[in-house]
Amino acid sequence: QVQLVESGGGLVQAGGSLRLSCTASGRTFSRYGMGWFRQALGKEREFVAGISRSGGSTRYAESVKGRFTISRDNAKNTMYLQMINLKPEDTAVYYCAADLAVMWHTVLADYDYWGQGTQVTVSS
Repeated sequence: QVQLVESGGGLVQAGGSLRLSCTASGRTFSRYGMGWFRQALGKEREFVAGISRSGGSTRYAESVKGRFTISRDNAKNTMYLQMINLKPEDTAVYYCAADLAVMWHTVLADYDYWGQGTQVTVSS
């Protein structure tokens, strides 16, 4: 079992940057494929980015390609989401998720573990 805690959210102006972190408990972090999802007010939770357990493979939603970068440091049990050129439509609660798998998943139901979320607000 793994527990996930997100951090790094906040209020930023359009065009600004933020880096989110997701820190996991336990010593088996490297066995989990990981993902970032987000949920805007009144909308469904959606896939943002995923990373394989080695970090060697990643995938992004079309809406964030070229602006967001997912990475992980297995020695620190931490996954990151670097976000640049933020837009008001990026405003949402961002969640990290983990599954005992080699690769990421783009479907919410395929993840077994979730963090509590961190709010990102982008003002225009």
